[in-house]
Amino acid sequence: MREFSVPATTEVKPDEALTDLLSTNVADHGDQVGFRIQRDGGWEDVTYKEFGAQVTAVAKGLVAAGVNAGDRVALQAKTRYEWTVLDFAIWTAGAVVVPVYETSSADQVTWILADSGARAAIVERDEHASTMEAVRDQAPELGPIWVMDDDAVGTLSAAGSGVADSELDERRKTLGRDSVATIIYTSGTTGRPKGCELTHGNFLFEIGNGMSLLGSFLNRQGSLLLFIPLAHVLARVLEVGAIKTRTILGHTPDVKNLVEDLGAFKPTFVLAVPRVFEKVYNQAKATADAGGKGKIFDRAAQVAIEWSKAQDTGGPGLALKAQHALFDKLVYTRLRAALGGHCIGAVSGGAPLGERLGHFYRGIGVVVYEGYGLTETTAAAAVNHEDALKIGTVGRPLPGVEAAIADDGEVLIRGGIVMRGYWKNEEATRESIDAEGWFHSGDIGELDDDGFLRITGRKKEILVTAGGKNVAPAVLEDRLRAHALVSQTIVVGDQRPFIGALITLDEEALPGWLESRGKPSDTPVEKLREDPDLKAEIDSAVADANKAVSHAEAIKKYRILDTDFTEENGMLTPSLKLKRGVVLKEFGDEVEALYAR
Repeated sequence: MREFSVPATTEVKPDEALTDLLSTNVADHGDQVGFRIQRDGGWEDVTYKEFGAQVTAVAKGLVAAGVNAGDRVALQAKTRYEWTVLDFAIWTAGAVVVPVYETSSADQVTWILADSGARAAIVERDEHASTMEAVRDQAPELGPIWVMDDDAVGTLSAAGSGVADSELDERRKTLGRDSVATIIYTSGTTGRPKGCELTHGNFLFEIGNGMSLLGSFLNRQGSLLLFIPLAHVLARVLEVGAIKTRTILGHTPDVKNLVEDLGAFKPTFVLAVPRVFEKVYNQAKATADAGGKGKIFDRAAQVAIEWSKAQDTGGPGLALKAQHALFDKLVYTRLRAALGGHCIGAVSGGAPLGERLGHFYRGIGVVVYEGYGLTETTAAAAVNHEDALKIGTVGRPLPGVEAAIADDGEVLIRGGIVMRGYWKNEEATRESIDAEGWFHSGDIGELDDDGFLRITGRKKEILVTAGGKNVAPAVLEDRLRAHALVSQTIVVGDQRPFIGALITLDEEALPGWLESRGKPSDTPVEKLREDPDLKAEIDSAVADANKAVSHAEAIKKYRILDTDFTEENGMLTPSLKLKRGVVLKEFGDEVEALYAR
């Protein structure tokens, strides 16, 4: 078994808990700005002292409402400042946070409430409350529900006015390294979601050892704008990490206004899933194409990639330096402006970014540090950083974390970031964490001689063609999605004579492309499936994807669908992972058409 580890830089003491991060900041840095909140079209500063007072008031309200130490409290909302207040308030009351995605279906909400035994809930909107009220008979332990839009923070603060400070002191004493901080239900591409028990120690180990690697961005001079859902473990880690490093934290709930919010907030650092970075690139290319400057953009992009690659092979030559400097003025400055103008670094997680985009962003001056992890590993188990960067990999294991590759290629993780187990599911816990403490990730990967990890696919998603060839679909899917016109794709071919693909089109990029080809911008997708110009574009994308694999693994045929895969239609998880079983069931006829003689 191939292994690699880095010594820990931080250990967590038995009596430490996440509430200590806030106590330290309030006591030692109370007047320092810790947050900026969106209000009336602007951003208002909030100090740690002000934030701490809100957390204390809400925690007292939870105590007054009967929330006891160890009780589970469900939290359902978009990414907003109040979520962070409530996270710390629930912990201060000695309780456990159970995050729920704002977009979760009634069935998902019912399961999470019932399985976790939630004693109370705080939700964003009345409709969320109505959903929970309607399923009380299936969640018998559920007590009060508060609504953020109806001033849940104010209501709880008023209710707790009679609770003594000493009560919160006693609650905090119940917390330690091994106390459960949160139960996060994996969104799951199949079956019922399982609740991952993450302890205060898991979070403190993760941020203590991981945040030091990103010290150039996450520090007192830095700022971070969160826009991925706080129900996602990676956003939660960055949330508490920003409080540890005293990085100014902002929240924005709606990615539709992301460019404007980035421009106003001007973060030095962003966290996003690969689709966001793909869209920034694709929109910039579409704008250039529409303005007749497509060739200039393509050349600028190629120069950025070549310049980045040269950083790993002795540095760029004089000609490449000159071209890079020219395009920095003409093109790259505008691209950086799309990320707020001050952004110098980013973390991408949730799915592979792809080597080409990784080099492109480094080439324009925004290094995207890819990492790898799961909910079960408290987000990042490995990450690239300034002192150890290899684009195309997900970096080395965090300090204090061991990574190994089993004989069958599965990635194994061990260390202080691995969850305590699955909530009320000992069988699943035993299947995932072996007697030696190794967490079996279900991912297939490789460790190189320098300890850098590369993820090549999911163990359960490996396709075996009729000819016996093993194919990891993720490699092809990631490269296909990098094309401006492609939104989503699923590669198929299990027990089939060859590899095929179903492809959906990006609704935002399509109108501009149609206009550039002299076609009506509102042409529906169903009328484009056999369009020769579109097929030429997709042929090119498929040919580019096939460069990453052998001839036997290459896509031989594809079909363009007139429906996208989205979270709303149940084909993507909230973290934008493909639900392969759902897609294949819905589009079984399209798959059969690929193989029809």
